[in-house]
Amino acid sequence: MQDNLWQAVLGEVELSVSHASFITWFKQTTLLKNKSGVVIIGVPNVFIKQQLENKYNSLILELLQKNGVKPEGLHFKIHSFGSSHAAEQEAKELVEETPRYRDESLPSHLVASTPTNPYSHDYRQGLNEKYTFENFVVGSGNELAYAACMSISNIPGTKYNPLFVYGGVGIGKTHLIQAVGNSIAKSQPDKKVVYISSEQFVQEFVSALRYKKTNEFAQNYRSVDVLIIDDVQFIAGKEKMQEEFFHTFNALHQANKQIIISSDKPPRDIPTLEERLRSRFAWGMTIDMQTPDFETRCAIIQSKAHDQGIVLTNDIVEYLSGLIQTNIRELEGVLNQLLAFCEMREITPTLEIAMNLLSSNQTRPKHINPKQVVDRTAKHFHIAIEDIMGPKRDKDIVVPRQIAMYILRSELHLSFPKIAHELGRKDHTTAIHSVDKIEKELSLNGEVRSAIKEIKERLYV
Repeated sequence: MQDNLWQAVLGEVELSVSHASFITWFKQTTLLKNKSGVVIIGVPNVFIKQQLENKYNSLILELLQKNGVKPEGLHFKIHSFGSSHAAEQEAKELVEETPRYRDESLPSHLVASTPTNPYSHDYRQGLNEKYTFENFVVGSGNELAYAACMSISNIPGTKYNPLFVYGGVGIGKTHLIQAVGNSIAKSQPDKKVVYISSEQFVQEFVSALRYKKTNEFAQNYRSVDVLIIDDVQFIAGKEKMQEEFFHTFNALHQANKQIIISSDKPPRDIPTLEERLRSRFAWGMTIDMQTPDFETRCAIIQSKAHDQGIVLTNDIVEYLSGLIQTNIRELEGVLNQLLAFCEMREITPTLEIAMNLLSSNQTRPKHINPKQVVDRTAKHFHIAIEDIMGPKRDKDIVVPRQIAMYILRSELHLSFPKIAHELGRKDHTTAIHSVDKIEKELSLNGEVRSAIKEIKERLYV
């Protein structure tokens, strides 16, 4: 029950903080004790303990209360994650005990087991073993990325190097790129595989500068066989960091070592990213991962529930799938919330319980204006606003312009003269023709249908 409670809390934490913050501060935590009004959270080191105490204490209390726990005391304790017996012992100890560190001023990974190599990767491979190809649900929005990752896992460094995967928040990028690492580590144990978020990469580089360990830092990352870096957009604007990553990238690529990168946007759209890095990111294969469609969301819910030994009825699965449309993490969060609620009360999940518990999570219609429609359409097709509003007649400009007109008509119910005006056209017959054409295309062209569906979904997020 403790595991399900904490998973429910973590599911909601992911919705409240950035992905990088969640990975850095929450991912390695566990619930050690929830008894007699006292909650003890296990953390891997003193720095995460301090961060949770100082910055996230009130958030955790709020989410515990939301999930039916009202602790009189909330404490954070340094915890060894390797032994269940150790966990039991630590839960019995006094919370206020100070962990024994040789130097608490240093980051935990710099307090080395062997003083000769403070950056040894023995302390962390970075991979979460739960992220595998076997439990990744493949759908129309991610099948190309999945196929590329499967290919890389068989023969890393030979093609699709680098692999650059991008897409919105919570659509499975981290799961997929870590699945590559786990697959390689299992089938080729001699390979050195490292997964790291760009935020952690930056933190390590800053520590290396501070303690004059830049040579060791560079050597460790340039000697790996597979480097997987998540959320690379966070190095944008950091000049020295970009320079270091540039040299690391070159060294690995020259040695035919596999590089896998994820981001929330394609390389060309990452602001303040150096041009030399931008061009290198595009050397291999760049893949856009789309939001999951309804059928994929249903499959994800069934898979996640099955992992917890729960079988949900189709009506519950379809309700949850309609509740969250663009974010797999949010989808998993509401599922965990429902399962934790039912387990704590020893009741079977029903559609009525789900609707009563989760109704506040339903997407609320919001007011949108014509500019938002045009902006979102341009972003979807990766074209400039000036182009979609301008006189260009290229097909890759005309079709998005027509789709924007169609959405202005179908969603905002604007008049044809008003639609023409919003797209910078003088003749409203252009708008009439565009809307008619897209209406016909909807029944014939799956790509157009998919584009309009995603643009509409993102408009109401």
